[in-house]
Amino acid sequence: AQNVPNSDWEKKVTEYFKEKLKENNATNWVPSLNDVPVHYLKPNSLVKFRCMVQDMFDPEFYMGVYETVDPNTNARVLHFGKYRDVAECGPQQEIDLNSSQIVTSERQTFYCVPVPGESAWSVIVLNLQFYAYISASQARVSPSTSYTPSRHKRSYEEDEDMDLHPCKQKEQHMGNSHYCGGDIHGSVEPKRLETEASAGHHLISPNCSPPLDLNFPLPGEKGPACLVKIYESWDSFKVNDVLEVYGILSVDPVLSIVNNEESCAVPFPTDSSALDPMECMDTAEEQRVHSPPASLVPRIHVILAQKLQHINPLLPACLNEEESKTFVSNFMSELSPVRAELLGFLTHALLGDSLAAEYLILHLISTVYARRDVLPLGKFTVNLSGCPRNSIFTEHIYRIIQQLVPASYRLQMTIENMNHSRFIPHKDYTANRLVSGVLQLASNTSLVVDETQLEQGQLDTTGVHNVTALGNLITWQKVDYDFNYHQMEFPCNINVLITSEGRSLLPSDCQVHLQPQIIPPNMEEYMNSLLTAVLPSVLNKFRIYLSLLRLLDYSISDEVTKAVEEDFVEMRKNDPESITADDLHRTLLVARFLSLSAGQTTLSRERWLRAKQLEALRKARLQQQKCVNGNEL
Repeated sequence: AQNVPNSDWEKKVTEYFKEKLKENNATNWVPSLNDVPVHYLKPNSLVKFRCMVQDMFDPEFYMGVYETVDPNTNARVLHFGKYRDVAECGPQQEIDLNSSQIVTSERQTFYCVPVPGESAWSVIVLNLQFYAYISASQARVSPSTSYTPSRHKRSYEEDEDMDLHPCKQKEQHMGNSHYCGGDIHGSVEPKRLETEASAGHHLISPNCSPPLDLNFPLPGEKGPACLVKIYESWDSFKVNDVLEVYGILSVDPVLSIVNNEESCAVPFPTDSSALDPMECMDTAEEQRVHSPPASLVPRIHVILAQKLQHINPLLPACLNEEESKTFVSNFMSELSPVRAELLGFLTHALLGDSLAAEYLILHLISTVYARRDVLPLGKFTVNLSGCPRNSIFTEHIYRIIQQLVPASYRLQMTIENMNHSRFIPHKDYTANRLVSGVLQLASNTSLVVDETQLEQGQLDTTGVHNVTALGNLITWQKVDYDFNYHQMEFPCNINVLITSEGRSLLPSDCQVHLQPQIIPPNMEEYMNSLLTAVLPSVLNKFRIYLSLLRLLDYSISDEVTKAVEEDFVEMRKNDPESITADDLHRTLLVARFLSLSAGQTTLSRERWLRAKQLEALRKARLQQQKCVNGNEL
């Protein structure tokens, strides 16, 4: 307000918050929409949100600067429209749409959802960081802007019950709103929704729209979806990026009223009558999807946004800063015992098979580090065959992986799931949105495909498309999104582990046949005891280890490259039939991840020999199994 139009006040705002958030622990005290229910947050306050960009809407125009006039006194007031959804003016004021002071600006809207498959431990760690800071700094934080855990709170389902009844909210909030030149403004602060909803109340009034699909990629996901409004550098973000945004929370109930499908509101209309939906640019369905009730899909007007390297809260957000380098250096000094403990833990989980445990570690730290033409380099999909046809084993293997990585999903490969699940995101042109699918996942998500669930049956057209999409994801690390008239490639970086009885129907980079050394009489009890026996501090070390090693750089010196080439030529001489270029590529991958797993960022002769040894053991085991079971493998 202290700046005249066309000044650099916008840069001042961004710089101010950048500097403030650099201060010690500053990011911890900003309430997060991931952790705090939206009805406990103060409207128009600073919040943060860790999310994945699920869809990008068309750019929208808004009044960056507008002028209001009092018809009685002809007094004029200039307002800024940035970081707002609704025009602000007094009861006796109206917007002068013919004012020469009006400045039209542009912003981009992203539809963002919580990171799909985010592990419960990751969310708990972030909660603890927030509450620990709040407890230590009560004097600095206003109770109205923070979530008090001791306060009686409703369940998510109860909140959803209220959120799915826009008519109920309309009745509650209509009295708190004023009209300004045909638009509704925010001069009176809207009351937060504190009315307790009845858990058993599921009736929807005939005048209300049906429940809104929040478009989460994975079934059963909970958490807020948000419309994130970006004001600058939006070209640097793309669909499926994981962001942390800091911005102004907008949950004005006006947004729920003006976007009711019975009326069609336009920004700052010139008369107060409801417009015919047929005269609007958007269809009713598009209006409903792009402007959902703010209580269900809050808006965040972004001041700062950054693309995250990872989502592990136990690691520093950016590893390039000085403080982060100290953290990395300290952890790397104790890497060897952490690796040994993790290997022992996974060996027990895999029923005493230490070779399979070695390969599982290599798989969990693998990542696509580059692309050469269409070939993704660094992907390491492992097919763990020989798994007992017992959902308890594969389910608990997934539970263990879930405890180790920040984001994961278990895909049960049943005929039912293949034929009826939506794997591939597709464009809905009626609602003008990208409808999500199971394979719309954030980078470095662990996808565990349980093929032991597969039984005899017929795949229909959808099932064939889904299996093909899975195969493409594994082979090329890409998903072809369906835009009806064409396919669009979206590159990804997903760690895929396939558990199966025999060799998987899906492609893989490496097949490891499980050889259990112990057969526990009670599998459920055995697997449960493994997790309870591990100290939380040790689990946290495992989590840091797996996330950190993915982010390390790696190189091979010219000298070692030459030695590897000579070694390969020698191997080909000794056994030209069984040693192929694919074998060399796989052995180099194993050597890469073996080196990184030991904290070494360059390949040594010792690690190369160890990689060859592991590959020889793995192949010998497969050959042995082939002899036992004929040509099954």
